[in-house]
Amino acid sequence: MSVPEATIEKEAFGQTADGTAVDRYTLRNGSGMTVRLITYGATVTELWTPDRQGAAADLVLGFDRLSQYETQSPYFGCVVGRVAFRIAGGKFDLDGRSYQLTVNDGGDHLHGGRKGFSHVVWEAESLPDPKSPAVRFTHRSPDGDQGYPGTLDTAVTYTLTEAGELRIDYTATTDRPTPVNLSHHSYFNLAGAGAGDILAHVLQLDADRWIPAEKPDLPSGEVAPVTGTPFDFLQPTPIGARIQQVGGPTQGYDLAYLHNHPDGNLARVATVHEPQSGRGMAVWTNEPAIILYTGNYLDGSLRGKGGVPYGQYAGICLETGRPPDAVHHPQFPSTILRPGQVYRHTCVYQFFAR
Repeated sequence: MSVPEATIEKEAFGQTADGTAVDRYTLRNGSGMTVRLITYGATVTELWTPDRQGAAADLVLGFDRLSQYETQSPYFGCVVGRVAFRIAGGKFDLDGRSYQLTVNDGGDHLHGGRKGFSHVVWEAESLPDPKSPAVRFTHRSPDGDQGYPGTLDTAVTYTLTEAGELRIDYTATTDRPTPVNLSHHSYFNLAGAGAGDILAHVLQLDADRWIPAEKPDLPSGEVAPVTGTPFDFLQPTPIGARIQQVGGPTQGYDLAYLHNHPDGNLARVATVHEPQSGRGMAVWTNEPAIILYTGNYLDGSLRGKGGVPYGQYAGICLETGRPPDAVHHPQFPSTILRPGQVYRHTCVYQFFAR
């Protein structure tokens, strides 16, 4: 029996509040996976994969309407940047000059600022392939955008492979030195979006060091061993097994790890498995850090696809990149990109069922 050929479809998804048209792309491979992406935020809105019985479910949290992504989204499924995660005070010094970025999280800069890459409409083009369909998104961020120096040209290519992978390849170039740290912010629930919490998901992280926080969500600069802490996922462990030991204003995981493959080669750094459905997801990257977030701030007030409320722990984010606030901690891997250099970052979410 022949394997169905992979396909790409394009259709209108709506218009932003300022009248900009937004398109949706649907990628299908020959093994039962479907991914839908929109040009607003280069966002993954749906990701359908089969369970061990072959029944497909949508595994990412999101919304039915574009207006919800514009006004309500806690970064569901989007590309975040220029710099993902937080920059303390929205300030940094570079080459003897001081810069003030927009602040949008208390007094800090989060995920690229008030109008970061998650809140712009990207250009897009289909890259048809009989086995691995792809869409390439591009965006030019002008000098001074959100306070950042330099014009940054960014491309993000999503590829749906025969091997059940959603591969994300980022590149960027600049005409002035500037920080760059792009990441993908899907909230995954391997039982299905809206199917409850992810506390029974079993997580393994190939990371024996984590980055403690000096104040909520901002690193102290220390790097500490995970041994003997509730942050130790070196062995497969249910996410909820020790979550009661993790403090903070909203109890749960929200921290960065430096994984055990810092050589810049693509390596598997995390695996998540959902026992009931049998679905699993492996995360591969060539970047040195992975951020674990368990949807602590979700509280049931957001109604997602089909009107389903998303309660606390409704999804898990596994975001690859450089550590948060690296501009203030020279001991961390640098986020500075200079003219003549090319920023390259690959993240692969590989899905399976057993």
